Amino acid sequence: MVFYGVAVLGLLLIGVMYAILFERKVIGYMQVRIGPNRHGPWGMLQTAADVMKLLMKEDIIPSQVDRKVFIIAPALAFAPSFMVLATIPWSENLVGANLNIGVLYFIGISSISTIGVLMGGWSSNNKYSLMGAMRGVAQMISYEIPLVLAIIGVVILAGSLNLNDIVYAQRDMGVWFIVPQLLGFVIYLISAIAELNRSPFDLPEAESELVSGYHTEYSGFRMAFFFLAEYVYAIAISALATTLFLGGWLGPILPGVVWFFLKMCIFMFIWFWLRATMPRVRVDQLMSFGWKVLIPLALLNIVITAVIKVWMG
Repeated sequence: MVFYGVAVLGLLLIGVMYAILFERKVIGYMQVRIGPNRHGPWGMLQTAADVMKLLMKEDIIPSQVDRKVFIIAPALAFAPSFMVLATIPWSENLVGANLNIGVLYFIGISSISTIGVLMGGWSSNNKYSLMGAMRGVAQMISYEIPLVLAIIGVVILAGSLNLNDIVYAQRDMGVWFIVPQLLGFVIYLISAIAELNRSPFDLPEAESELVSGYHTEYSGFRMAFFFLAEYVYAIAISALATTLFLGGWLGPILPGVVWFFLKMCIFMFIWFWLRATMPRVRVDQLMSFGWKVLIPLALLNIVITAVIKVWMG
């Protein structure tokens, strides 16, 4: 298990670097720009160079911050993003922890990162950081509700909280759950973008209003931890979506890991596409949409799914 954890962490760090490069290339292409092209062939080493530069920068801790909380916050924001990957079935035989409550574990652990965001903003003794943290906490809690409700529809169809069992259920039914749970998938997609504070829902880090939001006062490797947490969560949420809605590692000819990776990349591409094309929404629009639109639709999806499940026996 220790070897598995170290291997996943190493692959994850590499995956994050190339996820950032993938995003920059995609957005550059959509905006008719070249994108990174200097370091390495086709700019493949650009992100590695950026990471090294960030890690070499001076670690500045302002004098008026709550020092202990300020130091702990980035690690607390990152740790849960790595822990949730333990239950993801990357292939039929590649699962870190095959828990019977895998879905519940993922949801519960991922919620802890909200505390790290609040601690980082509050301890910084900066009004922009505090406002960004308050926005972030309100947004993450609000959109976690429809996210969980969207997952319940899948759990009803599969009859299990085990992520492996959910993949097997899709194989037995002969259809990926994105087909019977299309509404749930759309709700999941929107809620995931908002919970991760990504554009067009990146209000906790709105540069034009809050400088850099809850990590305004952070620099060096501590700031890198916040960025790392964001992209690791993006990978984790994409992996969960692949498992719940896209059949996980199911697919012909190619190995299961390859299919899982391809499906996950498609899901992440949608996020990069939205960032390149959609403007940032207002705070009141964001909160209103979550509570007045997504939650009622998610509840309706649960009712319809339950009725169909009972009707089909």
